[in-house]
Amino acid sequence: MKGLFARKPLELIVKEPEFEQHKLKRVLGSWGLVSLGIGVIIGAGIFVLSGQAAATYAGPALVLSFIISAVGCGLAGLCYAEFASMIPISGSAYTYAYATLGEFLAWIIGWDLVLEYLFGASTVAVGWSGYVVSFLKDIDIIIPAFLCQAPLSYSLTDGWNTTGAILNCPAVFIVGLMTTLLVIGIRESTTFNNFIVLVKLTVIVLFIGVGIFFINFANWSPFIPHNTGQFGSFGWSGVLRGAGVIFFAFIGFDVVSTAAQEARNPQRDMPIGILGSLAACTIIFILMTGVLTGMVKYTELAVPDPIAVAVNAAGPGIAWLRPIIKIGAIAGLTSVVLVLLMAQPRVFFSMARDGLLPKEFARVHPRFKTPYIPTILTGCIAAIVSGLFPINILGELVSIGTLLAFAIVCIGVLVLRYRNPDIPRVFRTPWVPFVPVTGALVTLLQMVFLPLDTWIRLLVWMAIGFAIYFFYSRKHSQLRILSPEK
Repeated sequence: MKGLFARKPLELIVKEPEFEQHKLKRVLGSWGLVSLGIGVIIGAGIFVLSGQAAATYAGPALVLSFIISAVGCGLAGLCYAEFASMIPISGSAYTYAYATLGEFLAWIIGWDLVLEYLFGASTVAVGWSGYVVSFLKDIDIIIPAFLCQAPLSYSLTDGWNTTGAILNCPAVFIVGLMTTLLVIGIRESTTFNNFIVLVKLTVIVLFIGVGIFFINFANWSPFIPHNTGQFGSFGWSGVLRGAGVIFFAFIGFDVVSTAAQEARNPQRDMPIGILGSLAACTIIFILMTGVLTGMVKYTELAVPDPIAVAVNAAGPGIAWLRPIIKIGAIAGLTSVVLVLLMAQPRVFFSMARDGLLPKEFARVHPRFKTPYIPTILTGCIAAIVSGLFPINILGELVSIGTLLAFAIVCIGVLVLRYRNPDIPRVFRTPWVPFVPVTGALVTLLQMVFLPLDTWIRLLVWMAIGFAIYFFYSRKHSQLRILSPEK
């Protein structure tokens, strides 16, 4: 049992990239890291979820929900920034847990991150497919339903059913394209991501800049709609529940930490990338939500394309903006797929380097200097999952994995502060223990309110992970091989 909680020495973790076979290209600066964060955060959350949350929970006060969620994410972000500057290695929360909480908990969080990154990429790919099919339909290009829908569906009342479709081909296509780009190289991938981020930011600025002139102040009254008599249905309880739902719009800033080993100056640039992307996206979300609920009554926003609905409500004068909004949404979702598919192989890469996965997962391409084997494997699995399964099942799996990762990182900062207070920290999380304790409590509280089905799927997923750990990983752990007494 003692061996389960053996911690990997920080000095060993930091020295590992010096070995040639484990080297990745250090090509990312602070702007590249901020762009990665923005690329993955601004996606389905603001383009889809904002309308649903406003119409169902908070009304125009969704602006306050975004602020509350941003505070919670900011607490976790400060903890991530300390770890990323102190341990500038690929692996994100997995590596941080290995250094602070021990091998078994590191395995749990590494296996758990698959839910966030791999299934997250699959989920967004399905959303991308929906927007692309809709956009093509606007220009009279029709993709048959049996080629752009999942062959399986699920509902609480009817369970699993077949839809008659063959495969969600657009979702498979975008996963395949992004996987190919990631194998070619991190520089090429980030260049593409920077371009996509520029496109969607331009569309967002255009929406805010034009939409502000079509705001009807009557749509903001009442700013906090009266509670319907049920907890979470408008009123202040609705604002809080809206914050819980909108929390997932911020998912992705932790992806920046997986690129630490490819940052030119990680001690300086990682905190900038994590906190900078969070700050930029918070401002964007607040402005977009304010304009959105001002252009159209919140009761009309329970639709999958709320931004387009707002443009239509403004009248024919700005109808030209509708296709541009769809292009922006497609660009936004494209960059999310790219960055999530970039993050997962780097977690596998770190786990394989530690011996917890087969060594092939730690191979670096001799020419492109990318972890090509886990990248291809991740892409293949994500393509199959996105092509076969509906978005509601995939989305549920993503949320709980992300929250668990946030909680463990917050706890890890606190543990390391007490165990190793003298380790140099280029960036220090302020107000310890308040920030990490509050961050952990906020994320754990979010997990408590997730549906029971989500917890059941998490337990099944973890059971599979435990089997792999005890039958393979524990026997091949490099930490145990080098220090058998552990």
